[in-house]
Amino acid sequence: MPAEKPLWRDFLVFVGPMMASNILQSLFGTINNVYLGQMIGVNALAAASSVFPLMFFFVAFVIGLGTGAGILIGQAWGAGQRDKVKEIAAAALLATLVIGFSISILGGLFARELMTALATPANILDQATDYARIMMLGMPLTFYFLLSTSLMRGVGDTTTPLIGLTISTVLGLIITPALILGWTGLPPLGVSSAAVASVISTAIGMTWLSIHLIRRNHPLAPDRAMLRYLRVDLSLLGRILRLGIPTAIQIVTMALAELALLGIVNGFGSDATAAYGAVNQVISYAQFPAMSIAISASVFGAQAIGRGDVARLGSIVKTALVLNFVLTGGLVALIYLFSRMVMGFFIIDPAVLDLSQHLLHIVLWSSIVFGMSGIFSGMMRASGTVFVPTLLSVLAIALIEVPSAIVLSRHFGVTGVWFAWPITFCAMFLLQASYYRFVWRKKTITRLI
Repeated sequence: MPAEKPLWRDFLVFVGPMMASNILQSLFGTINNVYLGQMIGVNALAAASSVFPLMFFFVAFVIGLGTGAGILIGQAWGAGQRDKVKEIAAAALLATLVIGFSISILGGLFARELMTALATPANILDQATDYARIMMLGMPLTFYFLLSTSLMRGVGDTTTPLIGLTISTVLGLIITPALILGWTGLPPLGVSSAAVASVISTAIGMTWLSIHLIRRNHPLAPDRAMLRYLRVDLSLLGRILRLGIPTAIQIVTMALAELALLGIVNGFGSDATAAYGAVNQVISYAQFPAMSIAISASVFGAQAIGRGDVARLGSIVKTALVLNFVLTGGLVALIYLFSRMVMGFFIIDPAVLDLSQHLLHIVLWSSIVFGMSGIFSGMMRASGTVFVPTLLSVLAIALIEVPSAIVLSRHFGVTGVWFAWPITFCAMFLLQASYYRFVWRKKTITRLI
């Protein structure tokens, strides 16, 4: 028999397109922020940055559903149950569309109230409200796109999401400056240009993705077979929600913490808000390898459990940890080396640039620890163990991140807020690794579906 391929090669084949997809998914927002900051000004960047935690809060729900459905799809795919894959995907899609349209309607009506509640500085409130309203109206499209790409990973496909996101991103990068400069024949749209471009490019990308999946007879194609399953199945939906809701709660808790921290940052003025947005953009890129590797470990684990190959789970975790150190650590080192040039893509004001670089240096290294924590929790979730990993993360956020940000900001100003992230990531890592090592590894792992 031919020798089995090293596990790290399988990881790289899977992680590579997913990392590129995650980068493209954020690239549109990043370059839009560059457009806003360079072509309009710091206030436009601050307005868009103020909306980010709110969008993160809403997206948490679809990520939770995608996680729950993805675990079941991974196990069903590993067991060779193609029809069950479609059934699970249809149940997740129906729930996601209901949530998406609800947010679209309510968010569109109450955008200003939401931005006011976030203590958005008065000088950018109108711009932030316009941006938020357009983004929320486009939530059904965004949710469908995000869910589709998440579920495709469960069947081992990371290439198709990459192509769809490439189409969407390229279009967005063309449309945004055209709307800012009025090249479309419409009056210049200001900060709203980025939101409008996001909705248009997502709609086109989603349309291509649906047609492509149908033509390829992809297991997750929105075809007649999936439409037959597009009904309320309370039993299946219950299993998805049981796995997905804890993840959604964790992400919502993270979003609420971000909102609390943003409120603290906003109290230091719009320059601090702009620095917050710019540093968050860079940190998100530094965390892409970490998140991609953690997701890969979870997918590989779910498929192995579906096949009945539980003995492989330990090797998957060890390989993921090594790759996280190499890939995430290497990217972090590069960003430190070129940190001023990187921050200069977003900020042109010298004082804000100095502040942003300083904040980046405080938090950047902890992306490696963040990735290690995600690998342990991701593997445990792949087996259906979701409550305790979620509880540990929520406790770290609620009892460590927010209190430490409040206390340290009083002593060190806006700089103190940024110490909260490394402290929290380290606590999460210790908690997740301990539970994995001393409790989860002693459990009997069985297939869920």
